[in-house]
Amino acid sequence: MTTDLSTYDASQIPSADVLGRQRYAIVVADWNSEITYSMAQGAIDTFVHHGVLKENIDVIHVPGAVELTFGAARLMKEERVDAVIVIGCVIQGDTPHFDYVCQSVTQGVAALNVQGKVPVIFSVLTVLNRQQALDRCGGKLGNKGIEGAYTAIRMANL
Repeated sequence: MTTDLSTYDASQIPSADVLGRQRYAIVVADWNSEITYSMAQGAIDTFVHHGVLKENIDVIHVPGAVELTFGAARLMKEERVDAVIVIGCVIQGDTPHFDYVCQSVTQGVAALNVQGKVPVIFSVLTVLNRQQALDRCGGKLGNKGIEGAYTAIRMANL
């Protein structure tokens, strides 16, 4: 039996009146775009479903996972956003590159969160193979983009 990890307690979500006044940003890596774009769409759909106006959702694209931190920092500095989601997918290969990329983006997002300006939500898949990524971008384990949007809403409304 598989569990859809993208189910959540909607009673924890503020009213559409509140969410209609909020602004969210998504920074999505173009690397592994079949996975990351599906996650980004899941986040967008979740925001809209709960009352965030589509024009209050900014999506910017960066080349890969390492660039997610810079993209999030730019959005935090230049725009008024209530939360930022970074979406990426790093699939392990035969070299230690996987470790360096995962460490870079994890430390970068942690550093942004320590600043405390707005929450930066980590929706980066770090998986061993492509199938694990597919299972988490709308497959049998749900969509991590949906989870990112839910988390962003909760954190923006602490």
